[in-house]
Amino acid sequence: MGSVAPYDDRDGWIWYDGEMVEWREAKYHFLTHALHYGSGVFEGERCYGGEIFKLEEHTERLLEGARIIDFEIPYSAEEINEACRKVISANGLVDAYVRPMAWRGTEQMGVSAQANSIHLAIAAWDWGSYFPMEERLKGIRLSFAEYRRPDPATAPCKAKAAGLYMICTIEKHRAERAGYADALMLDYRGRVAECTGANIFFIKDGVLHTPIADCFLDGITRRTVIDLAKARGYEVVERVIMPDELGDFSECFITGTAAEVTPVSEIGDYRFTPGVITETLMKDYMDLVQPKSQAAAE
Repeated sequence: MGSVAPYDDRDGWIWYDGEMVEWREAKYHFLTHALHYGSGVFEGERCYGGEIFKLEEHTERLLEGARIIDFEIPYSAEEINEACRKVISANGLVDAYVRPMAWRGTEQMGVSAQANSIHLAIAAWDWGSYFPMEERLKGIRLSFAEYRRPDPATAPCKAKAAGLYMICTIEKHRAERAGYADALMLDYRGRVAECTGANIFFIKDGVLHTPIADCFLDGITRRTVIDLAKARGYEVVERVIMPDELGDFSECFITGTAAEVTPVSEIGDYRFTPGVITETLMKDYMDLVQPKSQAAAE
């Protein structure tokens, strides 16, 4: 996914520690604890037709994620929600991606960080489909990752913490170099877990199967799609899925704020054909997130 302009050199506004600042002035010193030790949490949110989808849920996860990695964000949920909306308005955006992030500052440089101030910034920008639409409709190709999602006893897996994504970047790059769109990660036990930035679903005989989210994020989009599937009368089974079962499934798709609902056609040597259930849930999800007036017009 390329970008016309680098993210530090754009026109626009960023909400930064309680103030709206010019985009290029949203800077921080490189001796920040978050850069060296990964002590930051973030969210990825989608704005459709001027409304941020499930904003409140994202904000609550941001606040809880900070608590999990042992700091408190110095703003209330209501203040963060309003700041996200102000960023959309200030930049004149309608359909956009929103990125809030909270991090530890510069007062201490070392593993210990109790004295560090806590900062919060929110940016938003135009961002289309995570995968090209042509590729998305026919199903994306996944490789198998080498790194695994860690044991909850070894990492704060319920926080959307910056440091946890290092292995995801490594595996995303490995997959792309091999000609794939993304990689399927197993967990520390060798079970199917998720992709590098999205949850995964499989379909067999009209039933949806998805891994139990016990060592990776139970995504907001994941929960939304489960609700949509149940509303359609589809059975959804959250269970242990082993890699050698993949040949038993007919359809596969991934879910995430960025990925939305994206069909999968391959995982290594396994093949899937996007079918009625996947297409139905793709449509149901887009109907849900789009403003009612826009959905009706389409």
